[in-house]
Amino acid sequence: MKNIFLIGGTMGVGKTTTCKILMKKLNNSVFLDGDWCWDMHPFKVTEETKNMVMENICFVLNNYIKCSSYKNIVFCWVMHEQKIIDNILSHLNIEQCNIHLISLICEKDELKKRITMDIDNGLRTNDTINMSIDRISCYTKLNTYKIDVSSITPEQAAILIFNNFF
Repeated sequence: MKNIFLIGGTMGVGKTTTCKILMKKLNNSVFLDGDWCWDMHPFKVTEETKNMVMENICFVLNNYIKCSSYKNIVFCWVMHEQKIIDNILSHLNIEQCNIHLISLICEKDELKKRITMDIDNGLRTNDTINMSIDRISCYTKLNTYKIDVSSITPEQAAILIFNNFF
């Protein structure tokens, strides 16, 4: 059986860093960041590009699933609606997989602090703060295992995920 970790959270919560650490803790693992499928210039959000990104994500995840070299697949993305998670799962060949749905959540003040640091380092723009804070409450409604990362490091979050699922 393969393990598939779908890890969501709002921008700035630490998904990518946590997932990279988790991948290294797991044997025979691979990592896909959904944001990589949006890395384009110019950045355009249209129905066509949204469909293309979703198809690309599912294509890559399915290829990881069918590849015998990998037993653990770690995927992260801003999955703030249950329909996003359900859509991804509906397009994956998961008959022989254990699915682990996880949301990283964070207190508003801590999230603002983290995003401000990213803005200061040129990694994000100012509009990210309000967008991310507005989406915090969305994650409490999802059918996912929640991990509050407000006062823990990405390393500690990865250890929590590892210990809870192995």
